[in-house]
Amino acid sequence: MSTPPSSRRVALLTLGCARNEVDSEELAGRLTGAGWELVDDDADVVVVNTCGFVAQAKKDSVDALLAAGDGGAKVVAVGCLAERYGAELADSLPEAAAVLGFDHYPELAERLDEVVAGRAIPAHTPTDRRTLLPITPVRRPAEAERIAVPGHGWGPRVLRRRLDDSPVAPLKIASGCDRRCSFCAIPSFRGAFVSRHPDEIVAEARWLADHGVRELFLVSENSTSYGKDLPRELGGLEALLPRLAAVDGVDRVRVSYLQPAETRPSLITAIAGTQGVADYFDMSFQHSSETVLRRMRRFGSTESFLALIERIRALAPAAGIRSNVIVGFPGETEDDLAELERFLVAARLDAVGVFGYSDEDGTEAAGLAGKLDEDAIAERVSRVSGLVEQLTAERAEDRVGDEVVVLVERTGEDVAGRAEHQAPEVDGECVLSDGSGLTVGDLVRCKVIDAAGVDLIVSPLEVVRS
Repeated sequence: MSTPPSSRRVALLTLGCARNEVDSEELAGRLTGAGWELVDDDADVVVVNTCGFVAQAKKDSVDALLAAGDGGAKVVAVGCLAERYGAELADSLPEAAAVLGFDHYPELAERLDEVVAGRAIPAHTPTDRRTLLPITPVRRPAEAERIAVPGHGWGPRVLRRRLDDSPVAPLKIASGCDRRCSFCAIPSFRGAFVSRHPDEIVAEARWLADHGVRELFLVSENSTSYGKDLPRELGGLEALLPRLAAVDGVDRVRVSYLQPAETRPSLITAIAGTQGVADYFDMSFQHSSETVLRRMRRFGSTESFLALIERIRALAPAAGIRSNVIVGFPGETEDDLAELERFLVAARLDAVGVFGYSDEDGTEAAGLAGKLDEDAIAERVSRVSGLVEQLTAERAEDRVGDEVVVLVERTGEDVAGRAEHQAPEVDGECVLSDGSGLTVGDLVRCKVIDAAGVDLIVSPLEVVRS
């Protein structure tokens, strides 16, 4: 066994989605547990947790890898780009001292020792993770180490270290995806769907609350599938949400990434009717033309999606509903685009991400006929984005006069936070007209007095919790 180097200083840089943020905090827990010191500057090694979802994300990840070594530190690539491309990335990026996949995570501290010692580490060899068992690094409860948890008896050990002091934290409830959308490569490198045991999730929620977290942001590749691979008696998301909302110190639980075709009436009821769960529905519509959806290997239509939204608003009239849409998909006609626009106008969504289609390696859509050229796709992105900007601003204006409860996340020159209908980073925020005396983590009841795009200007009425 080799002797660890005397200097073991590591910096972590995270790109991509909230799922990557959780992965980085788990890696931080592993590294500090093995004696590595987390630093922001003067690191011996910079670990870059990359994103490999779409072309721009890949470019951003490569740029970050190149920039990470400017101070002389050795650079190690992990995350989705590294998992997806492995040796190919290593060959094209000699600046990286190592390219490691998900299976390297349990021994990452040892791999970094080797990097600092100057030893070569074979680059990760990608494999279609849908064919692997176990298919994700998420451990089953029978394998999880159980330890004494102060105030909570015995529970699963939480392998995580917070990398910021935000009152909001992502909490991973599952990994992987069993859907086969024709445009998406995620299942091939994230694996098939595996739920975490609810006891593990609740233990981590308690740990996060003990570390100052007031809002839990539940993340996965497909939250509506949670629990389908667990024993029936453990229940699904409907059973998990009340347990999380009951965790002492947690004021708000938010669910992300719901598949419309899998969104059960009971789940809508659980989200809308459970105290402490945000009235927030992150619906992955992607399009509304039946023709385009079928080519995407998805289900639904304008009318079925509008009916789903109507069911949500019947139970939670002020609910926030957001989505992403892809325009310029192979074979998309002007009529298809007009159908999407008709849906967006009728749906009155609070936030919409608009993405132009691009081929992804290894996906069915990359081989489809009817490709649009880049200029046509860019024009459609601009057209739909302009419509979305108008519609979401109008939706925000509709909330003027309403009361909202804001979790304060930023103080200083501006005091701002988010209401129930606003998710971190991807949606708008609430700017308080008077934030004197408030601190990060305060929960404040406010009245909406104005809107600026998707952002709301709110006047504080009372502190609900400090």
